[in-house]
Amino acid sequence: MTGVIRPYRREDLSALYEICLKTGDNGADATHLYADLRIIGEIYAAPYATFEPAHAFVAEDETGAVAGYILGTPDTRSFEARCAADWWPALRDRYGDTADVPSERRTRDEWDAFHIHHPPAVPQPVVNAAPAHLHIDLLPQLQGRGVGRALMDRWLDAVGGRAHLGCQPANHRAQRFYERYGWRRLEGVGPKSVVWMTFGV
Repeated sequence: MTGVIRPYRREDLSALYEICLKTGDNGADATHLYADLRIIGEIYAAPYATFEPAHAFVAEDETGAVAGYILGTPDTRSFEARCAADWWPALRDRYGDTADVPSERRTRDEWDAFHIHHPPAVPQPVVNAAPAHLHIDLLPQLQGRGVGRALMDRWLDAVGGRAHLGCQPANHRAQRFYERYGWRRLEGVGPKSVVWMTFGV
């Protein structure tokens, strides 16, 4: 059966890295944009699986392979603090700070390395609206089949039904999905590089 949803297991971690990479270009495959194929997953997938496994769910395709996930935390500020203490330091030893590279010249690897050294905090108005946040990604074989909605149902139920997320402005397909589900834009909150959305608020 396509789209079987189940709780995350530790042996799923490599699949999370792969899915994160293969959806990392506004929902499309970002493999061609990276020299280091793990760095994007070190930011947007692995820390959630490591620190919030109870709030991580995966979807299997018809072969039984993990081809989608929803990850997140019910408490954004606590998660940011945990990453500051227990996640980013080891990665900073592996990836050098790229603050000295002009922003307009940074590669995707260099932007992600910059993120590791200077992780942005979610703006307080967003956290005030809903402290939980999530990331959801599906490979093409699971898209358009109701799997994303089912994952969202499962995750929101686990965190109490209120949450926020940040989406890149160019990812129009994701924004349409969120809006159909019932997410609403949170206007007037920067930076301009992020579309903030809330649910259950």
